[in-house]
Amino acid sequence: MITGMRSARRPERVSALRAYPDDAASERLTKGTGYTVFSYLIAGMLAYGGIGWLIGHFAHISLLFPIGMLVGLAISVGWIIYRYGRPHELGTPPTHELGTPPKGDDR
Repeated sequence: MITGMRSARRPERVSALRAYPDDAASERLTKGTGYTVFSYLIAGMLAYGGIGWLIGHFAHISLLFPIGMLVGLAISVGWIIYRYGRPHELGTPPTHELGTPPKGDDR
């Protein structure tokens, strides 16, 4: 039997979601952010792996291909951290009515 929306049974979680500000910092993280991060990782590995393969092919050093992939991965991770950072650095943390975080499933 469906009695209503799930959020109606847990109003403390709804108020916690509404506590985040609606400014430019919170708009940076959207539903497509995960796909963007994944594409940065793949693109970095492909680009620098390709450069490593190209140099390694002409220099006859096959080890440059995996080294290039690892360098590309490291640069991509650094770019992701620089661009998205930690959520609390993007804006001010949410404030709650009583000063304590809402109690949810992860107490």
